[in-house]
Amino acid sequence: MSLIIFIGSTNLLASLAHFLPQGTPLPLIPILVIIETISLFIQPIALAVRLTANITAGHLLIHLIGGATLALINISITTAFITFIILVLLTVLEFAVALIQAYVFTLLVS
Repeated sequence: MSLIIFIGSTNLLASLAHFLPQGTPLPLIPILVIIETISLFIQPIALAVRLTANITAGHLLIHLIGGATLALINISITTAFITFIILVLLTVLEFAVALIQAYVFTLLVS
């Protein structure tokens, strides 16, 4: 973020020109620059919210299935074992999703 501010402060017109597609009508230039600037600063916040939501959903699902596994131990060992296998597979899936989320977050922020 500080790099963006530094680049914008050193050569303002050249950095603002990157926000506009070629052939933009003159009356639209100020509006597009404002919209693109706001979008540039909101993007990391949106990425952080998405990352937090995905992590929270995965942890909540693991917690719920773990609780169900513990409750099923007293009822049926076989069902509890199947639920435990599902829990282990979900944990592996959660780890893979975490890696993908980290990759996407790093790619979009850079």
